[in-house]
Amino acid sequence: MKNISIKKLAFLAIIFLYSLLSLADDASKGLEIAILADKNTEGFIDSQSSMEMQLTNRKGNVVTREMKSKRLEVAGDGDKSLIVFESPRDVKGVAILSFSHKNSSDDQWLYLPALKRIKRIASKNKSGPFLGSEYTFEDLSSQEVEKFSYRFLRDEDLNGQPNHIIERIPLDPYSGYTKQIVWIDTQNYLIQKVEYYDRKSFHLKTGTFSGYKKYLDKIWQASRMEIINHQNKKKTVLIFKDIAFKTGLSDKDFSQNSLKRSR
Repeated sequence: MKNISIKKLAFLAIIFLYSLLSLADDASKGLEIAILADKNTEGFIDSQSSMEMQLTNRKGNVVTREMKSKRLEVAGDGDKSLIVFESPRDVKGVAILSFSHKNSSDDQWLYLPALKRIKRIASKNKSGPFLGSEYTFEDLSSQEVEKFSYRFLRDEDLNGQPNHIIERIPLDPYSGYTKQIVWIDTQNYLIQKVEYYDRKSFHLKTGTFSGYKKYLDKIWQASRMEIINHQNKKKTVLIFKDIAFKTGLSDKDFSQNSLKRSR
């Protein structure tokens, strides 16, 4: 009986070690896929674009907003971005400045022209909705690889195209998400879909990315991003227009003073 018990323990130990190795392999493969996807946006230097935001409420009513966007690539760190609303009148001049970081909390500031005030967004508040949209302040920062841990889940077709599916878990303790499930196509490693799970691990939102175009022979950019909130039945669509790269932007275009000058 003692020999049988020892054999059982040895067998269980082997199964346990195998499971650990399998988890390590899945984590390594998930990270590898995430890095390949991130390479599609490396080397853009800077960019500018016009953006249209369509807000659809649960009754199907649509409100459209027009914005301008600027981005700057920062060597060794996350990107800087500035989004300015141009219409309608109730949001005209509102601007958000984001400094993404690879290994620390992002910095974000919101300018409200009606109050002539710049407000810093606290880390614990970044999971809140951005100006009534289904995007959060957290979503508006660049999704640096270092912000997550990863796990490969499976391969699966999406819209007739093979995709890798990975799980990424935010490392930021103030993130509004417990996990995100990401579909990345196996041909060009472009993100096709993201499922977002809230702090209670319920499926909160689904984001889809489409209309990809290649710029500078290496940079891929989606022209349409859509997020559907499954809990409140609302939807937000972002449409990118007139995208241009290497336009000569610099750090001075992304200062807090630039928020006020952006009107």
